[in-house]
Amino acid sequence: MDRDQLMDRFDLTGRVAIVTGGSRGIGRAIAGSFAAMGAKVVVASRKADACDQAAAEIGAEGGTAIGLATHVGDLADLERLVAGTVEAFGGVDIVVNNAANALTQPIGSITAEAWQKSTDTNTRAGLFLVQHALPHLRESRHAAVVHLVSCGIFTSGYGMAMYLAGKSALLSLTRSMAAELASSQIRVNALAPGVIDTDMVRANPPEVQELMLAGQPMGRMGTPDEIATAALFLASDASSFMTGQCLVVDGGQTTH
Repeated sequence: MDRDQLMDRFDLTGRVAIVTGGSRGIGRAIAGSFAAMGAKVVVASRKADACDQAAAEIGAEGGTAIGLATHVGDLADLERLVAGTVEAFGGVDIVVNNAANALTQPIGSITAEAWQKSTDTNTRAGLFLVQHALPHLRESRHAAVVHLVSCGIFTSGYGMAMYLAGKSALLSLTRSMAAELASSQIRVNALAPGVIDTDMVRANPPEVQELMLAGQPMGRMGTPDEIATAALFLASDASSFMTGQCLVVDGGQTTH
């Protein structure tokens, strides 16, 4: 395989990608990277102005993107997201479920309301967005789904039970989807970041951030771009013989 053939494996020209939570952090980096590789990107997040700003920035960088305000906890919004994507770009080839709700409560204090809010975003949204997009993914010659989970699902989950329960369920769904959709040539994989330098992480008190980095062999947070390149691998033909797997990008924080 020569250089051009190798680069072609990562090329997304002509493909349509939905990226939830795409207006900032990891999602924004993924949206920008996919657009840079030729994809037509739909940036989805709760705030319309943030979506539009991200899409405008991608456009200024030479990419093609639109913003569609979406509350992924609302099933009707997920249906509208897919419909709006198809209306704008004619189909769906790639779905990146990145939107997350970091809400967590200690064992003994978890409320039913908090549990529902957490799982609606962290688990249910991933399932139903894929189901809404499924007829279009089946028509694609390069269909790929990437679920963002967390390397924390491979740890004790101390203090993050509710959040990590939802992400663990999403990993289980990844495997089930991969098995059931393989005959339709739809690949489904998960991506598990470690501690990444995002607004969500920086919102924690300094002592919590220090705890998150405890035992981190590389001694630093990862960057959103380092996760975006991993997502590009999973969404592109570079991983064409890979499905039902979880790619851990955590600086060595977890071991297997």
